Amino acid sequence: MATRLLYMAAVASAAAIARRDSPSDDLLTSCPGYTASNVVETTSGLTADLTLAGEACNAYGTDVKDLTLEVSYDTNTRLHVKIQDAANNVYQIPESVFPRPQGQGSEEAKSALKFDYTESPFSFTVSRSDSGEVLFDTSAASLVFESQYLRLRTKLPENPSLYGLGEHSDPFMLNTTDYIRTFWSQDSYGVPEGANLYGNHPVYYEHREAGTHGVFFLNSNGMDVMINKTAESGQYLEYNTLGGVLDFYFVAGPSPIEVTKQYAEITGLPAMMPYWGLGFHNCRYGYQDVFDVAEVVYNYSQASIPLETMWTDIDYMYRRRVFSLDPERYPLHKMRELVDYLHAHNQHYIVMVDPAVAYQDFPTAFQRGVDDNIFMLRENGSVWKGVVWPGVTAFPDWFSANISNYWNNEFATFFSPDDGVDIDALWIDMNEPSNFPCNFPCDNPDAAAEGYPPEPPPVRSPPRALPGFSCDFQPEGTDCAKTEVRSLEIRDSVPPTHFDHLVLSPRQSEGERMGLPNRDLLYPKYAIHNKAAYTDSWNAAEGGISNKTVNTDLIHANGLTMYDTHNLYGSMMSLASHEAMLQRRPTVRPMIITRSTFAGAGTKVGHWLGDNLSNWDHYRLAIRSMMAFAAVYQVPMVGADVCGFGDNTTEQLCSRWAGLGAFAPFYRVHNSLDSISQELYRWESTTQAAQKFIGIRYQLLDYMYTAMQAQTVDGTPMVNPLFYLYPEDKNTYALDLQYFLGPALLVAPVTEENSTSVDVYLPDDIFYDWYTHEKVVGEGKAITVTDQEWTDLPLYLRGGVIVPIRAESAMTTTELRTKPFEILIPVGKDGKASGTLYLDDGVSIAQAGTSEIQFKYADGVLTVDGTFGYKAEELRISKITVLGVGKGGCKRAAKKEVTIEVDQPLTEAFTIEVIKA
Repeated sequence: MATRLLYMAAVASAAAIARRDSPSDDLLTSCPGYTASNVVETTSGLTADLTLAGEACNAYGTDVKDLTLEVSYDTNTRLHVKIQDAANNVYQIPESVFPRPQGQGSEEAKSALKFDYTESPFSFTVSRSDSGEVLFDTSAASLVFESQYLRLRTKLPENPSLYGLGEHSDPFMLNTTDYIRTFWSQDSYGVPEGANLYGNHPVYYEHREAGTHGVFFLNSNGMDVMINKTAESGQYLEYNTLGGVLDFYFVAGPSPIEVTKQYAEITGLPAMMPYWGLGFHNCRYGYQDVFDVAEVVYNYSQASIPLETMWTDIDYMYRRRVFSLDPERYPLHKMRELVDYLHAHNQHYIVMVDPAVAYQDFPTAFQRGVDDNIFMLRENGSVWKGVVWPGVTAFPDWFSANISNYWNNEFATFFSPDDGVDIDALWIDMNEPSNFPCNFPCDNPDAAAEGYPPEPPPVRSPPRALPGFSCDFQPEGTDCAKTEVRSLEIRDSVPPTHFDHLVLSPRQSEGERMGLPNRDLLYPKYAIHNKAAYTDSWNAAEGGISNKTVNTDLIHANGLTMYDTHNLYGSMMSLASHEAMLQRRPTVRPMIITRSTFAGAGTKVGHWLGDNLSNWDHYRLAIRSMMAFAAVYQVPMVGADVCGFGDNTTEQLCSRWAGLGAFAPFYRVHNSLDSISQELYRWESTTQAAQKFIGIRYQLLDYMYTAMQAQTVDGTPMVNPLFYLYPEDKNTYALDLQYFLGPALLVAPVTEENSTSVDVYLPDDIFYDWYTHEKVVGEGKAITVTDQEWTDLPLYLRGGVIVPIRAESAMTTTELRTKPFEILIPVGKDGKASGTLYLDDGVSIAQAGTSEIQFKYADGVLTVDGTFGYKAEELRISKITVLGVGKGGCKRAAKKEVTIEVDQPLTEAFTIEVIKA
């Protein structure tokens, strides 16, 4: 959730991306590069010294004279290349934030990748060992390594197919001319194209006919990645950063799926989410009170739309202050009754927590933070003040010594199951960090806070009866006993501006990668294209990199600077929140959905795609952004706000989106207080779409859960762009409006307003219509699917992949788990099929037993094998359906299938003859 002010600024500057190459007057043309010496080669890599090769150019900082090069063949498919300062002073991302992958001590002779170098001027290439194909070539321009600027350029082939470099709203396959991707977390209302957004994933995959490879740049400093093609320089990709070191990981693939699995070995495997987290979620910013929330829960039930989890935005807080409740609109006793109701009906509850703590005496979270010395401080030791929703705020320093104790205690107290709000999972927001009402230099936060927090809505008594809820939710005059509560006395006073015990830590020690001294941390000479600044050029001399966020000259408790760590803030909040949720419920998987992410965030959290808008562009954007996070960045628990967050949706758009959202890993309706209500029961068509597509989703939920579990085990993506499964089909490379959910289900929605048809690209393979089971032979071209009403969405099963589904849907995932399975067998071209099913209790970190079941079908026989350790439920198969059997070879053959009813326990291996020989 954010403010429109950011959106307007972003739109105003979106067109300000300047063309930039290497003309003769460029500051960088005089940079001499480096010379390699003292090269020591081993079977597993090499080391070398790099020395400035001439007179320093000092273009955007001070040239660092002495560097070191370290190359290691970490695994047979991963190469690590790092160039850093010899003195070891330049900032590097702490291991506590991004643990480095452990190499397996591979040897060059066994590696799929080969490192070569030129001594003077120094450059290097990375190529494929078997073919010699060059994948990365830095001879495109001289290496620049300065105190506040790094430049490294690589040549690219003509018309490259590039993916990644997120977070952005640009096409899934990246533009390759005059294109700039900026990495600098910002509160990005409206998620505009051509802008830096909430998170940072400096990795790209390049797909070529000969194979796919990946390049990950481990650097958290502000940066521009420029992709361009000119007559002078050819096609290239260039990194321009405000600091840090050149720390690269190259992975060889050669298939797209192998690349993303190898990338997961670097970042860490994604966290497994609870089974119920794949259910349907609802939220809105602007629910008037707890009765409003409860009534939504009731209305979903009355509409027969399965609601798994109810969410509440910052409305529940007292004057938007974290770790507080509005005592009139969201009193504690009613909140606990709401949660009890949800839990009694096998439903769940989630609320939002922002990082910034109100600079107020109430709640006492601020004073406890001062006592524990966990806030970002000014140079004089006073707490640095910004402005967010509650007004003047303090920002946690995630590097402070006591931050874990503080954050764990706030969660344990406020979210106590005994006397607090017993949430089941967590939503964290505004963690770029956002300081949106206070423009740089934010030297008068009290003035900037005028109008914050906004005035709360009127207080009211329950306006009508709410069947099934406690007496406290019933209107005045209802014959029942309401809870008597003593009114909470709130002291709205402001703490002092200075606390004697708060002292800023010494800046740094030599040789500890804490950052070079004497840098200009507010006004770097190189201006990244950060859209939070008034114009791009203001990111240099006007301090734009600090605009609407925490000032970049602040020093953390451990001596690091916000200049270097800004892009890590959201991920560090995620780490602390994951620990705090584990402290509350040590035996179950935490589910945390965050806005700001950095590479590796998926190991702890999922991500919703931010403050999108209710329009058709953003409906289409939801597909490509989801694919990027799940298939490229290894954050599989991802999805957009269904029907859009900002502006008013329409019945048509929301009906279509209710269907599309059902086939994203994270499925939640959410919108803003200044937009019309859009719960899915608001219109007849959205109600029908929700019932239909949640029903299909829930039948597929174990299939989705199995796909998610596979990604947490080895990185195999839960969501697949078409080229991942058909990498040799050039027509799939740029497709970003259809995708595979898991390995089998092709999702191809209508994407244009007022359209009732869609062109669906089908690769050269066998497919089956989900609804009719009709066989469709793909020919490597698009087919037009017509007569698609608002409540329709084309779905196809891929031949050769067995899909276990629940025989019917249910109103909750708890009820769903009692339903028997049907095994769908869509045979492939060879008449065979195979698939998997993973089963566990759905929530526990340590499982008492799991089942990993393999299905194989050939010659009319289904063979089921694997492990069958999950024994907690009566598991059985009630039906087996084989698609595509029988005669008929036409392009759209009549439905050919065989179905048998069975009553087969799914607790041991077995074989069933489905079709008599």
